[in-house]
Amino acid sequence: MEDGPYKYIRDGNGKVSRLIRIGTRKSQLARIQTDSVADKLKELYPDITLEIVGMSTTGDKILDTALSKIGEKSLFTKELENALEKNEVDLVVHSLKDLPTTLPPGFTIGAVLKRENPHDAVVLHPQNAGKTLETLPENSVIGTSSLRRAAQLKKRFPHLEFKDIRGNLNTRLKKLDEKADFAAIILAAAGLKRMGWENRISQILEPEDCMYAVGQGALAVEVRARDIDILEMVSVLHDSDTVLRCIAERAFLKRLEGGCSVPVAVNTEVKDSQLYLTGAVYSLDGSDSLKETMQTSVAAAAAAVAAADKSSEEVDERVQRVGVTASKISGEAQDRAERLGVDLANLLLSKGAKEILTVARQLNDAR
Repeated sequence: MEDGPYKYIRDGNGKVSRLIRIGTRKSQLARIQTDSVADKLKELYPDITLEIVGMSTTGDKILDTALSKIGEKSLFTKELENALEKNEVDLVVHSLKDLPTTLPPGFTIGAVLKRENPHDAVVLHPQNAGKTLETLPENSVIGTSSLRRAAQLKKRFPHLEFKDIRGNLNTRLKKLDEKADFAAIILAAAGLKRMGWENRISQILEPEDCMYAVGQGALAVEVRARDIDILEMVSVLHDSDTVLRCIAERAFLKRLEGGCSVPVAVNTEVKDSQLYLTGAVYSLDGSDSLKETMQTSVAAAAAAVAAADKSSEEVDERVQRVGVTASKISGEAQDRAERLGVDLANLLLSKGAKEILTVARQLNDAR
């Protein structure tokens, strides 16, 4: 049954409930992530019926090419957004790090959930059990398809070699375990944790070894910007610290015009009402880099609901900050977070970040 834009469903007992369709990638991790969001919504809104719609994306289909070579920002999101646009689904769950800093018109991130551990993890080949990146033998091959990880780790561990490895988590672990091609692979700790594979984590990389990607470890719910009721429904999932950290990170990346094809890394922390952002850019081999830290006060963020004069903000594309709509979190704190990201990027640009990234981009294109 349909009533305007809403879909309703009648169960066996004749009870009618509103149907909300959630789009997701088909990989096991994507399904686990989507199910976790669906469970939270179900708990908060017991009267709705949720239906999960799985789809394959371009990124899931092109498995023989390094991500950074495909050069398409919306690799894992385009098909999902098409379904959202055509009203085939009502919301889509993504890993925030897959979402470009500028979303197509008409879409917004209506929720950024509490961040899982954002750091990278080392998963060793079983025969290297007990070792660390430091103690692996000379010329050991490490698998990663991320320019950001490779650039930082080449500089930090010059005795290691780095090669591309693609595929979802299951595929990568299989490639590691069943062949002798890789001594270890680098994966996001968050994904391994969500899959229940924490026992495979041999080492968590601290910021001094490897800073993480923008948005890493956070889940995002993307919705149609005009769907005020859906926006309202998912907005309760927002975690304010994660929102502020990710707005700062995304603003930093956006100002640098970085994406999958350049090595940009961040580290953020909210402590005593201060938001700290460390950001860095690297040459492909990590030999050339710029890294700075800045902070700003986000004291107002503690007030979960924005001041009255802010609460009348129209929920339209004007109040998105780097694609995020979070009307229940202090607008001033969000503005400060965004400003922090832009200011830090400007500082790095003034020190020559543009040149480093341009060369990285050209070298990567030529590979």
